[in-house]
Amino acid sequence: MAVTGKMLNFAESPNHLSFKMKKILTLFVLTMLGLQASWAGGLMTNTNYHIAFDRMFARGATTEIDAAFSNPAGLAWGYEGWQLSLNFQKPWQNRDIQLGDTKYEGVASAPIVPALFASYKKDRWALSSMIGIVGSGGFVKYDNGVPMFNLLMQNMLAGNGIAPNQYALDSEMKGKQYIYGGQVNFTYKILDCLSAAVGVRANYYDGYYRGHVVAKDHPMFGEVAKLLLDVDQKGWGFTPIISLDYHQGPLTLAARYEFRTKLNPKNDTNVLDAGLGTNLMAYMIANDPNAQAKLVGLQQNLGTYTEPYQDGVRTRYDMPALLTLAAGYEFTPQLRASIEYHFFDDKSAKMANDRQNELTHGTHEFLAGVEYDINEKFTVSCGGQRTDYGLSDGYQQDTSFACDSWSIGLGGAWNITEKFRLNASYFVSLYSDYNKQVSYGLETFSQTYSRTNNVIGVGIDYKF
Repeated sequence: MAVTGKMLNFAESPNHLSFKMKKILTLFVLTMLGLQASWAGGLMTNTNYHIAFDRMFARGATTEIDAAFSNPAGLAWGYEGWQLSLNFQKPWQNRDIQLGDTKYEGVASAPIVPALFASYKKDRWALSSMIGIVGSGGFVKYDNGVPMFNLLMQNMLAGNGIAPNQYALDSEMKGKQYIYGGQVNFTYKILDCLSAAVGVRANYYDGYYRGHVVAKDHPMFGEVAKLLLDVDQKGWGFTPIISLDYHQGPLTLAARYEFRTKLNPKNDTNVLDAGLGTNLMAYMIANDPNAQAKLVGLQQNLGTYTEPYQDGVRTRYDMPALLTLAAGYEFTPQLRASIEYHFFDDKSAKMANDRQNELTHGTHEFLAGVEYDINEKFTVSCGGQRTDYGLSDGYQQDTSFACDSWSIGLGGAWNITEKFRLNASYFVSLYSDYNKQVSYGLETFSQTYSRTNNVIGVGIDYKF
């Protein structure tokens, strides 16, 4: 395609180009560093480790083996001796963005995810532990990139004389986030009706973020502009945990508090590159005697914006403080029910670029569940959860967004022997679409974020 005279704007207005490139790069890196796939729980914290949660949800007042996470103090009334539990879950999600008439499909997935529980009780005290993926947990990929970067690149080039039909746009975003956790608790029955527990969890953050937006195949310049990112991140954090349990007859009241976990993973940067194509820069130099100095200034400015994401630099991904309150009641020896409340103090947990300040409040969760023993062999249960994140337009980003949800779970347990139990479950999260207006150049679009989430699980509990 013929190149118009307007192309000379590249040589005539490099400061304008520099500003546009810095803006795109800043948004690109900040949002790429937020790519994640999540399960039940808050923005950075998972709560579904044991299959009993998936089939009932409200497990904050339990005294069974899953109390090693959800109610450590409750183990004072648990099984005397050793218990072990091994659980496997398979989640899958879609995370889609609708911009006008165009849909960008994001597929989030995770392999089969295990969690291990163990406890030992003797008289008035108990020791317990849990190992699992305690935060985020999965992969997300946008094969065609996301609108904010694609359109920003197109608008930048169009503003300098290169129309979208003069080049091909190659764009892709993908990322992984796992926070592995190992927790140990000590429980003691203070009174015949009251127990307490203290614990600590070690958390290991492991993630990567890879993406590119490249304008290429221009008939005159070939590659016009590019943004490239390939960074791995790893880091450690520790979570103190305290809990109380009041148990009197059929009634159980429980509370648990997890302190904020500081996670400050370190960049292991493989690629971080942004700039103009070689042929385009040569064209600028040939048409503007001051182009060389201007291009040096452009690259220096870009370097300033890439500095926070260079190798060795750290980025905050705190897990927020979590308060849980739960009440359980045994109506008959066969019928039990629980209600529960979670508060994640997200606004006090540091995020990249202080993004937590955009939230209107921390996450509120309301849970309820019921469990019924059909006979000595079979138990069925169901439950629900409402999650309200306190979202705002400023918090939502194309590669890191959340949607408020209702979750419904059901399943059952089979007591194969007196000491061996098999659990199975399925739950689905029904998300509310999030809508906002976005502007790219002189155009304003309606943008919708939507999600789906399904989890199936199976696990075994064994009493020695």
